[in-house]
Amino acid sequence: MVKSVPVVPIIALGVLLVAAGAGRLSADQPPSDAAKLSPVELAKTTPKGKLANPYRDTQADVVAQGEALFQRYTCSGCHGPAGGGALCPPVTNEIWVYGGDDDTLFRLVALGSAELQTQGYTRIGHESIVAPMPPFGAVVQSSDDLWKILAFIRAHYSGDPARKFGASAAQH
Repeated sequence: MVKSVPVVPIIALGVLLVAAGAGRLSADQPPSDAAKLSPVELAKTTPKGKLANPYRDTQADVVAQGEALFQRYTCSGCHGPAGGGALCPPVTNEIWVYGGDDDTLFRLVALGSAELQTQGYTRIGHESIVAPMPPFGAVVQSSDDLWKILAFIRAHYSGDPARKFGASAAQH
């Protein structure tokens, strides 16, 4: 005789797993509702130091999507096709001008250099090309897109491995 399994507990377990992120099937599926927010909204509603990339630079599918987004949002127009520099500094070397942690990089792209400085961040690194980063938070459609771009940048990092996830300028 086959025992019937109550459906309600199974559905509740499925809902809990999805809510916890365990139900995520691929990198195409955003990790949370926060991923749907614009980068500006996420930066303004998240306490300083609390933004963390849900993706890793070892996820080939995410890195490929990040590369396509890097091109689509014209990041390559200033920073070069693979982020190695052009009119503006490279984004793949070990010089993190404001810090290389996820929170700082996300806020730098979303809010731009000027706004980052008004929030108390200071330059801790220097590039030969000194150009302020304009705010791209209104250009990049979602926080999820920006996280994928940052995963692409980290995947192409060419500096000292010990500095890949450099300290935040806010911690200095």
